[in-house]
Amino acid sequence: MKLYNAMKTWMIAGLVAVVVTACATTQEEMISGDGEPIDGQSQTGIVDDGTSGGADATGLDGADGGDGTAMVGDMDAISMLEQTEGALANRIIYFEFDSAKLTSESIQILETHGNFIAGNGEVSVRLEGHADERGSREYNIALGDRRAQSVRRVLLFQGASVDQVETVSYGEEQPLMSGHTEEAWSKNRRVELIYTVN
Repeated sequence: MKLYNAMKTWMIAGLVAVVVTACATTQEEMISGDGEPIDGQSQTGIVDDGTSGGADATGLDGADGGDGTAMVGDMDAISMLEQTEGALANRIIYFEFDSAKLTSESIQILETHGNFIAGNGEVSVRLEGHADERGSREYNIALGDRRAQSVRRVLLFQGASVDQVETVSYGEEQPLMSGHTEEAWSKNRRVELIYTVN
């Protein structure tokens, strides 16, 4: 029995070491050596263990309203989300044809959103994945999900909690622009960030 308990302790310690090593991802690892973002299709999903790193539970500048509501300057989370200009106003991430790869510009936008979510515990976001009309319905649902998962990984890496981020895929069912042109298709290949403040 003592041997079993000793083996169990070593196995748990080994598992913890593997998890800690796996979680030690840096931003540089999200972008390949040639500067191109890593394709979200080639990555496996994130393990939802309920923990997150990154920003603490204060506002973007570290201020806290005193009542647990994160503040940035004189603005609370609701006021920040109501702004029509600024870092949080861009809530649509676009993708290339048949791809879930994030551009470096998209990653920068998502880093801002991830820090905001991490600093505001009362905020949650639904990531709605979409695709253009080309391809089967089933394929486009899966592609929309891969796109939403790519966005989710960046938000969680920035410190957002798994409880704050949910994903859904609509595939081709909710186009932003109707038409059978490249312009319409490019607007429909997207993930929308839909915020809720509790």
